[in-house]
Parts: sequence; C-alpha cells; structure tokens
Amino acid sequence: MTSTTRIIRTSLILQFLLCGLFTFGQNATTPTPSSIHQSVQTHTDAIFDSLVKIRRDFHMHPEVSWKEKRTSKEIAAYLLSLGLEVKTGVGGYGVVGILHTGRPGKRIAWRADIDAMPSDAPDIAWRADIDAMPSDAPDVVDFESKNEGVRHICGHDVHGTVGLGIANVLASLKENLEGTIYFIFQPAEESAKGAKMMIEDGLFNLIKPDEIYGLHVSPYPVGTIATKSANVYAHLTFMEINYKASNDQDSLVDYTKKIMKTAQTYGPNAKFWDNENLFSPELGVTNPNTIYKDYIALMSDFIIKKSNDTLKIRVLLNASNEEELDKYLALIKNKIETSRYSKELLSVKFNFQKGHPVFFTPLNDKDLTNESIESISGIYGKQSVIPLYGVPPLQISDDFAYFQNSVPGVYFFLGGSNYEKEIVAMPHTRNFAIDEEAIRTGVNYFSSMIIERLNN
Repeated sequence: MTSTTRIIRTSLILQFLLCGLFTFGQNATTPTPSSIHQSVQTHTDAIFDSLVKIRRDFHMHPEVSWKEKRTSKEIAAYLLSLGLEVKTGVGGYGVVGILHTGRPGKRIAWRADIDAMPSDAPDIAWRADIDAMPSDAPDVVDFESKNEGVRHICGHDVHGTVGLGIANVLASLKENLEGTIYFIFQPAEESAKGAKMMIEDGLFNLIKPDEIYGLHVSPYPVGTIATKSANVYAHLTFMEINYKASNDQDSLVDYTKKIMKTAQTYGPNAKFWDNENLFSPELGVTNPNTIYKDYIALMSDFIIKKSNDTLKIRVLLNASNEEELDKYLALIKNKIETSRYSKELLSVKFNFQKGHPVFFTPLNDKDLTNESIESISGIYGKQSVIPLYGVPPLQISDDFAYFQNSVPGVYFFLGGSNYEKEIVAMPHTRNFAIDEEAIRTGVNYFSSMIIERLNN
C-alpha cells in the first residue's frame, strides 16, 4: 500500500473497534465446512506456528523496494520445498510459484507484495501536508528489525507469509484440485512500480491466469475480511487549469479557487473531514448510507505557477469514483467558459489519467467480488466478511491495479486489529502492529476461496 502523510490516530481506530464492528456478525451461525475445507483448516493449524516464525523472520530482515534479495531467496526456497515450479528475477526480485494439479481447469493467481519501508516514511494520508515519522522510530514488537532505518510498517511481511501459507495448504490438497494456481510475490509495491515491472518483464508470458486475487492488512478486526466491487480506494489525481497570462491574474486565481472549493461535495466544516467518522457505524464506510460515497474533495493547497505566457493552477483531487471526477471537470470547465475569463482559458484537464499511474486504485470485478464473498461467508460464516459501501478519502493506492488491467480480480482487506490486546493494524503508522492470528484467517479463508474458484 503506497501512501503519503498524516496518521489516523490509534485512539480513533480503537474507538472504531469499540463501536461494535469487532463483534460484527458474532451471533451469526458458522456453517459446518465440507471435508476439503475442514482439511484446509486442519492443515493451516498444523503449519501456523511455522508461518508465524516466517513472518517474524521477514519482519526482522526487511528490505525496501528493489532490494528484496534475501526475502525473494527465502520465498523461492520455500516454494521449491513444496514442489512448485518456481521462476525468479521477474521484474526485479519478483518470484512466481506455479502449482500444477495435473488436471485441466481454471487458472487462478494470488499476489503478495514483499517489500518493506524506510522508517521515516510518511504516515497514512489525510491531506497533503507532510508529517514524516522520525527515522529512529522503534518497532513495537520484540522481534525488531535488524536493518537500521527499515521496517515492515505496511504489513507486507504478513502478506508474503499468507501467500506461502496458501501455497502450502493447496499443495497438500492438489490431488483434490483441478487447474493451476499461480503465486506472484511482487517486489517494489511501495514504489508503485513493481507490478508494472513484472508485467513488462513478461509475467503474463510465464503465466496465463483467468482471475487474480490479493489482500492488504487493515485495521478491521482480526478474523474478518472486507471488500467491495469497483474501486476500494479513492481516485486521486491532480487537476490542472491553464490560462493565458493576463493583467488580472490575481482575480483569475481567486475566481478559480472559489469555484473549485464550492463545487466539491462537502464544505470545510462537514463531518466528512472529521476522520473519527471514517469507521463510525452511522457515517463510516461500512454503513450503506455512508458519507464516503459519491463525493469529490480537494486534498491539497492550490499550486500556482506563473510565466510570461501562461498561468497554471493545480490542485490534488480525491473522488469516490471516476464518474465524480468527470462531472467535476465538466462543471469547472463550464463555469469558466461561461464567465468573463473564458477568453483566457486554455485547458482544464487531469494531470494524470484518473488515478494513474502513481495514485492508482484497484478496481474489483463485480461478479468475482460477489462470488468470492459468498464462498467465504458460506464456509466461514457471515461474520467473516464486512461489506464496504464507501471509500475513505485517504491518499492510498496499490499497484495491484496494474494486474487488474490485464486480469479480472478482487483485492481484499484482511483484518488485523485486536482491541483487547490494544493492537491496531493501521499501515504506515509508527505504532503499526498486527494480531498474528490474521495469518491463520488469511490462509484459511483464501485457500478455501481458491478451491471454490477452481472447482466451481
């Protein structure tokens, strides 16, 4: 998960957990799983302690983007020990494991990112003002990073471990499966370039998946996953307005700022801007009537650049969906074209293609999202899945979206928080921690989901 700037306070996430989402659906009846899914759980339990050791080893030896040499070597060795076909050096230190069942069928890919972050990386974003962590920010666990200035504060050590766990479980059950499973261990997600580099290095010449899945740890309660169809993060892009230079530039700037501020969905004093409401049961993203849908918001100060010939005005925008971006651009353009400044207008455009390439959000396939949610909740109970209805206006992206440009798939959030232990799994924060039971959850849920996808 790539991001910039300010932390969402630990106390707020704890408040969210205490609001009752931790007990989401706890009264629901958990179905009795079929024999193959019982085998998934039995095998996961058997390897769980070894997976925890792997996660802690990754955590103690973190490696930043493009330097994941040790991590990729450990991953490749583990996959080879399971009997998988293994490709290394894909797009840098990327590793691909291929589990052949020996029977024709569907081809499913699972992606796990593996890079760590500099300790002084910025905290999770709310707006675009920089507030970085100190470079000597300590780990909050006993198995501290041994690489000075580098930490796994985004949970990729867990992602890699869950991927290995799923590979282990499915390899043990391959006689009961059809088709092929690909395990993509992606480097350099934090640079937002790793997925693209793997693709450019021929990833989809090596493998031909019909579907692709992946996850990211999140502050939802341990034992749960969450997702939604379409985009799971807000669309983030710069909007740029270019004018001819004029003698009335100050007035032109003031006018542009005014119409852009007025046209955003919420005013400065709205509850939308209070990050305590992101996860509240009444207003937050888990409520069907959430305030975090159908919005567009300005996420930075205006950037003004003047020259002898032109006046350029830029601002960072965040939108709940692409349609809101389109409507906003059309509205601003129309207002300027029908104003006294119409003759000065040169262009109104997005600086990047909506949310691309740096600030890019995964776009979940609707049918695959619904089907995967149904399979997981059908096996592990309705309390296992938290439906989402909105997207927080945080400056977050994940280049998993590059894979989804080529292959339909679903991106999940894996809950890792445990309020009883005061553990809050908010990535990119100085106190990031995770309840390691999330590893068991991830391996169980997604091994079962992949089995259902293969055998359905």
